Amino acid sequence: MKDMIIRLVSIDDVKNFVNIAVTSPCEIYLISGRYIVDGKSIMGVFSLDLANNIRMEVQGENAEETIEKFRAFEVK
Repeated sequence: MKDMIIRLVSIDDVKNFVNIAVTSPCEIYLISGRYIVDGKSIMGVFSLDLANNIRMEVQGENAEETIEKFRAFEVK
């Protein structure tokens, strides 16, 4: 498992994030407070409070390779 803190600030960010996520063979979870949603679900992502940072967890054999695809959303 790999994790990263991300920020999705616009509708386009959410669309781009989900488009990347659905092409991944890994499981992608977004955690915000006590809520955990599937990162491949656009409705799930929109249900989160996007005003705050979100923790993303990537689980699977290619987690390291997959997490690199999301570096543009990383909070630095």
